Amino acid sequence: MAERSSSGRKLALVLVGLGTFLLAIALLVPTYTVGKLKKTPLDLEVTTVAEGTGDILNSKALLSGKAQVDTNVPIVAQRFVTVEDPSDADIMTLQAGQTVRRLDMQGDTGLVSAIVDRLTIDRVTSMPVSKEEYPNRVSTVQTSATAPPTEIDNRDGLQYKFPFDVEQRNYPYYDLNARENYDVEYQGEEEISGVDVYHFRHTVDPVDLSKADPTNPSYKLSLPASTWGVEGDGPITMVRWYTNVRDLWVDPVTGVVIKGQEQQYQYYAREADKPEVTVLKVTLPFDQDTVEYQVGQAKDGQDTLSTFGRTVPIILGILGALSLIAGIVLGLRGGKGGTPAAAAGGPAPAGPAATTPSGPAHAAPAQRDWTTDDTQVIPRTEAEQNPPQQRDWTTDATQEIPTTDLRKPPTDK
Repeated sequence: MAERSSSGRKLALVLVGLGTFLLAIALLVPTYTVGKLKKTPLDLEVTTVAEGTGDILNSKALLSGKAQVDTNVPIVAQRFVTVEDPSDADIMTLQAGQTVRRLDMQGDTGLVSAIVDRLTIDRVTSMPVSKEEYPNRVSTVQTSATAPPTEIDNRDGLQYKFPFDVEQRNYPYYDLNARENYDVEYQGEEEISGVDVYHFRHTVDPVDLSKADPTNPSYKLSLPASTWGVEGDGPITMVRWYTNVRDLWVDPVTGVVIKGQEQQYQYYAREADKPEVTVLKVTLPFDQDTVEYQVGQAKDGQDTLSTFGRTVPIILGILGALSLIAGIVLGLRGGKGGTPAAAAGGPAPAGPAATTPSGPAHAAPAQRDWTTDDTQVIPRTEAEQNPPQQRDWTTDATQEIPTTDLRKPPTDK
């Protein structure tokens, strides 16, 4: 019994220890593990496609001496984002190759623009990191295969992803064409393919692209008035202006941009508020395949965060509580002790006397004295001296039942 009680106490201690451990892990998982998961993965690889129909300047015709604008042209904007070095546990460098093409022309003649953007961001906030904090960080834009990348020092806004746990407020956003930071304003909550999203929007007022990027010669052109299709003699110098209305629908949990849309308008003009020759006028929303892919990315991220932020802690908490309660209950029961056994050599517990084997024999069995190797006879009790009488119900007479002496061997009859 003592060994059983000791084993019970040991099991109770094990259960209490296990329960305490599980409860501690349940508290640590949401704060530690989820914090580790709220980082943009280093294997990020995303392709987004936006399509629309719009008006576009025919560059080939312009070189021939006529500013011809083609209408109802199918246009596609494609962006491919990958992760490059430097990247580590805290930062990551994104490389985004972006092209705009007109689909009614093949090969290079259909290419409207091509940009390679590289920037180093914080993996949690998605904001560009400073050169002071990370001297090897990257922030460049390349618009020509024959020209080196241009360093950008004023990039202080979001671009390709929002931070985790998006708030209902305005965020700084960097426009790559304007080379400026703008506030993207919170518009409200919506739903896309079963995912609750936050809608953001910002408007870019006319920007002189020749000042935003002086290295691009097409942003400021001097051509004959006849080429521009305007009145005047001699060359007329026009600059390229850019405006945009950008809409973003963002998953508030992961910061994934579920859907994006741009209403771009680029034109040549001598004054910002007087467009003269359209370069590009188109609305480009993400296509359905891109939206569905981004929805899947957001849901995967949500499921992972929910598993470690809620499901796992709840399961561990329940198991820990049950283990702790079982250990306490078992410990209390073990402390009270079990039923005490009779002391060695003490009197036997009270109860009915053992009966002899069935049959007519009533003599007490001999008890062996192992110290003398002699057999001792246990004296008969009074009940044995005077055996009970059996009633003969046929004669109503009392008969005496003979007693057999177990000490004598039976005789053959």
